[in-house]
Amino acid sequence: MPIEDHAAAANKIAGFLQTLVKTGGLRVKYRITAGGGAADPDGLEAREIYVELAGPDAALVTERGGELLRALEHVAAKIIRLEPEEHDKVSFDANQFKTLRAQELKLTAETAAESVRRTGQPFSFAPMSSRERRMLHLALQAYEEVETASSGEGLGRFVVAYPKGSPLARAAAVAPRNGSGRGGDRHSSRGFASRSRPERRPRREG
Repeated sequence: MPIEDHAAAANKIAGFLQTLVKTGGLRVKYRITAGGGAADPDGLEAREIYVELAGPDAALVTERGGELLRALEHVAAKIIRLEPEEHDKVSFDANQFKTLRAQELKLTAETAAESVRRTGQPFSFAPMSSRERRMLHLALQAYEEVETASSGEGLGRFVVAYPKGSPLARAAAVAPRNGSGRGGDRHSSRGFASRSRPERRPRREG
């Protein structure tokens, strides 16, 4: 469900960042956009709060594949009490790191779809975070001849693109995961690319 009070959520995240900058000595500035203005123009993220970081230390946040950036997203989502499946409603970026990564994922999706169409064989991607897997699933929705499922466990979980209607895709969708009986998480764009209705855009800058 959408974040009920975007302004209040943005204020809480701003308070967290103020404390982080002051006590951690990070030389970064931030801008927070909440509500309809935070929506991802590419539709690959379901974000309702978008935090942009800039400054001399912004590059530190994107080191090791954006590990600290993901940690900040996780903490911010916890602060505003989002459920785990709603964490992608909060998105952080620094020096356009995630913007460029999204473009890379879209190009990779295009390459994979062409490979599946040409060979009729599944295409397996490298393991990636749950948020990037969702983005990849959504990017592949643009190709009607392809369907996707996730496979693997934990940090090794990855996306596989299959020819539309492939028995392998159906098998992946119902394969048990961690013994729970839950299947591989095939995705559609529904639920991941929803956007809140346009509204006044509260901003907080530090």
